[in-house]
Amino acid sequence: MAQIVYVLCGLTGILCAGLLFRRYRSSRTPLLFWSTWSFACLALTNILLFIDFVVFPTVDLSIARSLLMLVGMFMLIYGLIRQRN
Repeated sequence: MAQIVYVLCGLTGILCAGLLFRRYRSSRTPLLFWSTWSFACLALTNILLFIDFVVFPTVDLSIARSLLMLVGMFMLIYGLIRQRN
């Protein structure tokens, strides 16, 4: 059951990133640009989670997942700060 949740979370993140990018192309709003990349990083985090726990259970990818999630959050925070100024 957990494997299905990992896959669905990854697909949802990819879908959100795709929808944000489509909207960014039409409006060129910087916040949408940074949100797109943030969701892309979060989707990759979920894909790495699936790879870590299901495909290669003996390999620890927690540091890579954490760094990718941190990069995604910093992108969103940067976009929010940039939007404010």
